[in-house]
Amino acid sequence: MNPARLKLLIAGVAVALILAISATWKVQDWRYGKRLAEQDGLHQSDLAEISMAAAAQVQAAQANRLALEQKLSTSEQTHHQVLTNVQKDQDRLRDRLATADVRLSVLLAEDPASCNAVPPTAGAGGVVHGGARAQLDPAHAQRIIAITDAGDRGLIALRACQAYAKEVSRR
Repeated sequence: MNPARLKLLIAGVAVALILAISATWKVQDWRYGKRLAEQDGLHQSDLAEISMAAAAQVQAAQANRLALEQKLSTSEQTHHQVLTNVQKDQDRLRDRLATADVRLSVLLAEDPASCNAVPPTAGAGGVVHGGARAQLDPAHAQRIIAITDAGDRGLIALRACQAYAKEVSRR
């Protein structure tokens, strides 16, 4: 073989080898690109599922929050109505005490050893039933009504707090 033909043969083999390597490289690139595209598609579908699940979770949390706010609003309205009714009742009682329409009295303790028992007296407005009673001074009666008013308000507020805590703890 002459050297020119040998060079030509080597060059041809080299070109064929380069073409084979290039074709192999190109095929590998296509396969790898296809895999990357598949993985990207799977990744996008996973992200879409995660986004939908997160959106559903946020929507459910908002619905729960809205329902709780509505229940608490209703509870607050009920509490306000009860408090208003108690205040009206207390005001009416104070007015009746001020006009002497109603008088507060206390039951006196009867001590069997004592000879100084206060005899029950029947007023012009009614008959005294039971043991001996003494009427309270109107100013003292007003203070007692104020104390019971504060107690009633405290009990109503306590019931409202308990209802709130019970409702919130259910969640």
